[in-house]
Amino acid sequence: MNISRVTKFAFVLTIVALIIGFSACDQIGQLLLPETPQMDGLTGEIPIGLVYPATGRFADFGRPIQYGFELALEEINNSQLGDVRFKFITEDDQSTVEGAVEAYNKLIQAGVPVIFGPTTSGQAEAAFPIAQQNGVVAFSSSSNATGLSALGDFIFRAGLTTDILLPSGVRATHAKLGYQRVATIYDEIDLYSIDSHEKFRDTLIESGVEILTTESFQSGDTDFSAQLSRIKDANPDAIFIAAQLPEQTGILIQGRQLGIPTETPFITSLINDVENAGDAAEGVISFAGWISSADTPRNQDFVQKYRATYDSEPNAWTAQSYAAVYIVAAAIAEAQSIDPTAIRDALANTKNFDTVLGAFSFNAVGDAIYDPIVQIVENGEFQIFD
Repeated sequence: MNISRVTKFAFVLTIVALIIGFSACDQIGQLLLPETPQMDGLTGEIPIGLVYPATGRFADFGRPIQYGFELALEEINNSQLGDVRFKFITEDDQSTVEGAVEAYNKLIQAGVPVIFGPTTSGQAEAAFPIAQQNGVVAFSSSSNATGLSALGDFIFRAGLTTDILLPSGVRATHAKLGYQRVATIYDEIDLYSIDSHEKFRDTLIESGVEILTTESFQSGDTDFSAQLSRIKDANPDAIFIAAQLPEQTGILIQGRQLGIPTETPFITSLINDVENAGDAAEGVISFAGWISSADTPRNQDFVQKYRATYDSEPNAWTAQSYAAVYIVAAAIAEAQSIDPTAIRDALANTKNFDTVLGAFSFNAVGDAIYDPIVQIVENGEFQIFD
């Protein structure tokens, strides 16, 4: 690695300037009064790896993730008081596991101390061990399957995991809607979908809910009519979907086209995409760690700036990616180094850090801790499910 340490006082002051005004926790209070570090004359760019799907089936959904990272990077660099700046070295994961592995290998060869990404849990499961073996920090903003951060102590995630999001969401919706007979449908080869389905199934059974039928499909399928027809014939009170966004959108649209009534809600492990699903998204309930209306520090400023910059709406992955950059920036300031081990140690000690996601902490294995949200699509927009 070309740069082993950053002890540039101006850089530390910059990160302090960025977090001042939206952080009041004890840890950040300590950052506001840093000891003057020794100067070693190092200047220039700090390279950070960024892996996201620029091509392939997740490209449309990867764009808001990319924008979240880039917006935070722009804010940090524009607020810089010295001549030390962050620079992303980007790699396209091509929406595949193989692409994510290739991207990680390239970035590790390039000598980056931190890699943001990849996007999906299946990609992360394959790529994370590469970072761990090479002593490089891996930080995914969008993978949610349970257990992935436990693959190593260099691994961190910004999204809430399925074991936090889904059981609490099922219990909340069951208490309000009172469904007793449900159907489930899931992707039988996608890691995130399998994990989400298992969390749905186990929590439903624990809640005394009868699962009338379980249907499955495979990533890349586009025709779900047979599965949805069987679900319709079972006449469930609610339908649980565990899928990635491309397939989920098709299920929502085809389900309503087949005549599944709007009184039968679709409840999904995630939905970031309302526009592509159109009217079929109306009434869909899902679970997330962020909503645009949230009254968390700087969140409304973030939403307004994102809309003005990209002429579109941010989603939960956008917010998680945006927050991840600030979390890593603060860790580098705390470590006063870009040595991966020093960054890892600073990240592991992150507690109650104020972000657009709310007060953010890592648990013992590097998974995110903050408040989950149950949301519903009403009039084409996400609202809190009360």
